[in-house]
Amino acid sequence: QVQLVESGGGLVQAGGSLRLSCAASGRTFSSYYGMGWFRQAPGKSREFVAAIDRSGDSTYYADSVKDRFTISRDNAKNTVYLQINSLKPEDTAVYYCAASPRVSGGNYLRTRAPYDYWGQGTQVTVSS
Repeated sequence: QVQLVESGGGLVQAGGSLRLSCAASGRTFSSYYGMGWFRQAPGKSREFVAAIDRSGDSTYYADSVKDRFTISRDNAKNTVYLQINSLKPEDTAVYYCAASPRVSGGNYLRTRAPYDYWGQGTQVTVSS
């Protein structure tokens, strides 16, 4: 089994920045897993934000966050990051980290289907 724990959320003024972290643990976790970030705003469904392949060589972003968000990973630390810059009020949501044992890379990571493990989420609130 795999456990994922997100951290780094908080209350930030519009235009500010945050760095979210996702720490992975468990005897079955592997650096071969594809990893992703999703978010869910109040009253809305969970949507794709960003994903990264097993090596960190390829990244994938939703159009709404492209050029402001950066996903990265440090496999030696079993940690995935999401750097968020130029925050907007519409970025307010609970942000979830996810791991895919079955898919190590590619555009399939833009969907929820490949992910078998999810974190508890971390709240990001952006004030105007």
